[in-house]
Amino acid sequence: MKNFRSAHEEGVNTNKSTNKENGKNYDMIVFCHLRWQFVYQRPQHIISRLAKDLKVLFVEEPIGFDPEEENTAILTEVNQQLHVLQPKVRTIKDISNVLSKYVSNSQVSMGWFYSAAFSELLQELNFETIIYDCMDELSLFKGAPQELIDQEKFLISNADIVFTGGKSLYESKKKMHGNAYCFPSSVDESHFAQALNGIEIPMDIAHIKAPVVGYYGVIDERIDLELLHETAEKSPEVSFVMIGPLAKIGDSDLPRLTNIHYLGMKTYDELPAYLKAFDIAMMPFALNDSTKFISPTKTLEYMAAGKPIISTKIKDVVRDYADCVALIENADDFCEAISYVSLGNNSNLLSYKEILANTSWDATAQKMSAIIKQKAL
Repeated sequence: MKNFRSAHEEGVNTNKSTNKENGKNYDMIVFCHLRWQFVYQRPQHIISRLAKDLKVLFVEEPIGFDPEEENTAILTEVNQQLHVLQPKVRTIKDISNVLSKYVSNSQVSMGWFYSAAFSELLQELNFETIIYDCMDELSLFKGAPQELIDQEKFLISNADIVFTGGKSLYESKKKMHGNAYCFPSSVDESHFAQALNGIEIPMDIAHIKAPVVGYYGVIDERIDLELLHETAEKSPEVSFVMIGPLAKIGDSDLPRLTNIHYLGMKTYDELPAYLKAFDIAMMPFALNDSTKFISPTKTLEYMAAGKPIISTKIKDVVRDYADCVALIENADDFCEAISYVSLGNNSNLLSYKEILANTSWDATAQKMSAIIKQKAL
């Protein structure tokens, strides 16, 4: 392990002199391409649970900075056990220079990677156990550099354990690593089941005319915007609601019809109230390279809220949920599914209960922890 030195004050830019006593001892350092304060998804669910027993530093990709701020960072305490570091550096490799100012223990037990782009740090740092939790095939995303494929090969060759976020990903990665485990997206059932009780529907969706067919999540190249436009055009009596931030696409790329409503990003805590307003939940994913290996977390979240679901034929959705999710290929299918469900033809709640009984983020985190401990023996 590189000899980590002192740490700066928490939660502020770090241009001040420091001493070793300000440093923190961490059991695990996580490297993630997603912002902790972005859409609450797999990394937040898993790492927040592991942090109940471990002291964790969650390191994000570099953020923009003024020249005098180079090689500093912002450190935020989520809680006593979990801290988030936003480094202000020019390259991923330079993150090691910033870490030396925040991590005081000379040995860190675990390095946890969500993106192969951080694999350069393996040449700078030495962890006792290296874990790669592969939640997406990032190399297939829009704008992904070709070098990401080589970086992933390097990360996998150095990893002690590989976890995957779905069955399709597992089938791909198990060919590359002999210690791979499949942990599909799970759910915090009690959180989303709030949509079944008396919580108040937010004003910005309460006024939208029913039936409401809704989606929440990142709006990017994985969404079939042409399908959404054509379906909304064919079903002017239906309101289509899209909740979430834009990524890698612009506002000008969005279809604009009077019955398509964009409500922006909402917090994780707000989602059940918005879900309550949905008459039907949708997953209008495009079938392209970026969706080839996805296992949408929102499938189970929609189920926990008791909502009928319409989805395009994503491989893992078809494989696991074909019996209780309406699967579509085009706008005509979509319109037909909306009409069918709107007539009250949704008898999937029993299937939902059976599916939800077999999964939770708590159970996922516990099983992952057990595998890691076994590996350390």
